[in-house]
Amino acid sequence: PYALRPKPPIPIPIPIPLPLPLPDPPVTLLPVQLTQPADLDERIHGIIKRYWGFEDLRPLQREAIQAGIEGRDSLLVLPTGGGKSLCYQVPPLLRGELAIVVSPLISLMKDQLDGLLACGYPAAAIHSGMGALGKRRAFDFLRTGRCRLALVSPERLLQGPFLQLLEQLGVRSFSIDEAHCISHWGHDFRPEYRKLAILKDAFAGTCLHAYTATATPRVRRDIVEQLGLNDPLELIGKFDRENLVYRVIPRQEMKQQVLGVIDRHRGEAAIVYCITRAETERLAAFLERQGISAEAYHAGLERERRRRTQDRFARAEIEVVVATVAFGMGIDRSDVRCVVHAGMPKSIEHYQQETGRAGRDGLEAECVLLFSPADTLRWKSLIERSAHSGEVPEPVVRTSRRLLREMRRYCSPGRCRHARLSEYFGQPLASSDCQACDVCLGECADLVDATETARKILSCVARVDQRFGVMHVVNVLRGLRNQQIRALDHQQLSTFGLLEGRPEKEVLNQVYQLIDQGLLSRTGGDYPVLKLNPASLEVLRGQRKVLLLPVKTGKVKRTRVEKTSWEGVDRQLFEHLRDLRTELAGRRGVPPYVVFSDRTLRELARRQPTTRAELLGIHGIGEKKLSEYGDTFLSALEQYRA
Repeated sequence: PYALRPKPPIPIPIPIPLPLPLPDPPVTLLPVQLTQPADLDERIHGIIKRYWGFEDLRPLQREAIQAGIEGRDSLLVLPTGGGKSLCYQVPPLLRGELAIVVSPLISLMKDQLDGLLACGYPAAAIHSGMGALGKRRAFDFLRTGRCRLALVSPERLLQGPFLQLLEQLGVRSFSIDEAHCISHWGHDFRPEYRKLAILKDAFAGTCLHAYTATATPRVRRDIVEQLGLNDPLELIGKFDRENLVYRVIPRQEMKQQVLGVIDRHRGEAAIVYCITRAETERLAAFLERQGISAEAYHAGLERERRRRTQDRFARAEIEVVVATVAFGMGIDRSDVRCVVHAGMPKSIEHYQQETGRAGRDGLEAECVLLFSPADTLRWKSLIERSAHSGEVPEPVVRTSRRLLREMRRYCSPGRCRHARLSEYFGQPLASSDCQACDVCLGECADLVDATETARKILSCVARVDQRFGVMHVVNVLRGLRNQQIRALDHQQLSTFGLLEGRPEKEVLNQVYQLIDQGLLSRTGGDYPVLKLNPASLEVLRGQRKVLLLPVKTGKVKRTRVEKTSWEGVDRQLFEHLRDLRTELAGRRGVPPYVVFSDRTLRELARRQPTTRAELLGIHGIGEKKLSEYGDTFLSALEQYRA
C-alpha cells in the first residue's frame, strides 16, 4: 500500500547500542491474529470486540481505521471523547506492524499505555519520565517485533538515533495526536511540532495521520500543509457533544457559585479551571473547608506534587482538581461529570478542549462557565503585554486577539450554546433548541434596560475628569467615604452616592459590561484609567439605549440528557459496583476507569447479566477484562440479587 520511492538518509545517523537481554515486559499479551477473515468490517469488529469489548464503531472510526490499514495519509477531527485513539490503535493489530504515535504529554502517554495494557494490547511508551531500566525494556520490546504501538514525544521522535532505530524496524506509519499544535492559527502552537514535517522525507513511503479534537477549517488547512500530507483523507466529525449541558452564569460570588455546582455532583469527579495560580490554591482550600476532597494544580508547583495530584485524581482518591490550563490534556478519566470555569478561557478551542474532558464515556455531564466582562479585559492585557515584549510572533498575537473576540461572543446570551460552538467549527446545527444549555432551558436572565444606570456611571467618569480607574469610580457611585475620596473631596461631586445601597460586585459588573460593549474605554498599562468615547457621549445625550445583563440567573433545571441516561439503572447497585471497581483498581495499582468505565457499570446495573457470555455483551468488556474481572462481578451481582 505504500508508494515506492528512494530512501533518503536519516538525519544524524548515530549508532544505537543494543541493550542487554532482558525478560519480556510484565504484561500478558494476547497473540495478534494475522490470518483474519477476508471481510474488513468483520476483521475490525473482531479486534475491537476482543480487546476493548466494543460492539460497534463510532461515526468516522471505520473510515479512519481503513485509511490506516491502507497506508493513506489522513486528517481526523473528532471532539474529545469521540474515539480518536481507537483509529490509530486498530490498524497496527490488523497489519501486524509497529506504528508510532506522537503524543505531547508524558501523563497522556502513561494513561493511554495503562488502558492499552489493561486490554492486553502490545504497546510501549518512551519518555523522559522513565528510568534507564524502563527505557531499555521498552526498546528491547520494540526490537522483539511483537510491539504494535509506541507512544513518544515529538522531541524524542526527532532525535537522530531514535529515527535510525525506527528505520531499522521498518516503521512506515506515524500518527500525530493533538495535531493542532502544529498550526500558528491554532490555540496551542508548539514549534517542535513543525519539525514533524521531516518524517515524509526521512521515511520513504511513510503514511502520516493527524488527529485533533479542536480545529477550525483554517487550522485544518495549515495542518495538511505543514505536515506535507499527500492527498489525505479528511474526516471531520460532529463537534456537538449532545451529552454535555452548557451553562454561562454571571460571576458574582465565585466561591459560593463553584460550591453550588460541585454540590450537584458530590462524590463524582469534577475539574475547576481558574485563570491564575493563586486562584486555584485559594479555591481548593475553600472547597476542602466545605468537606470536599480537592487539590490545586498549576505549573508553579513542584513536579512531584503535580504528579501526585494527577495520579490521585486519576485513581479517584480526590473528587475535585482546581487547576489552570496546565492540567487536563493528560487525563484520560472518562467519568468526569462536571467541568467548571471560574473565569472565561481565552479561546473557544481551549473551552471546547477543557469541557471535552467531561462525559467522555458518553454519559451526561455539566459544564458551567462563570463569566465576568473583567475576564475579557484581563486576557486583553496579557495579550498586549506579550505583543509589546516581542517574545510572541505578531501572527500569533493577532490570532490570540481574534480567538478572544470569538470566546466573548459565545458568552453572550440569546443563542443556543450548542449551536454557537458547533457553528464556530463550521458545522451549523439543524435545530437551535438543544434543551441542554441554559439558553434553551430558559434559565438565562433577559437583558434589561439599564440606560439610566449607564448614564450615572458615565457621568461619574466625567466628574472625576477621566483620571481614575474602575474601583474609584465604583466607590464614588456607591457613596463610600474612604481616605482617597475624602482627600480628593470627591464626596462633593454630584454623582457621589448615585448608586448607594447597591452591592459592589453588581456595580463593578455593570461598569465592565459597559467597557465590554464599547460604551466606555479603559486605558492599558499597570494603572488603567476609565475614559469616555463617542459611544459614551451618545448614551449621555439620550441618543442610545443600553441593555445590560443582570447578575442573577434563573433556577437550574434538570435536562433530558440527565433523565434518560439513568433509565432502568438500579442506582444502589451502581454504587455497589463502583465500590467494587475502586477496590479492584487499588489492588492492581491502576485508575478505576481502567477496570471499567461508568458506562459499563451503568449497563451492568441495568441489565444485571448472570453468565460470562452475557458479560461479553456488555459495552467495554473484552476477552482480557472478562478473564480478569468477570467472575468477580458476576459474584457481586448474584449476591446483590440475593
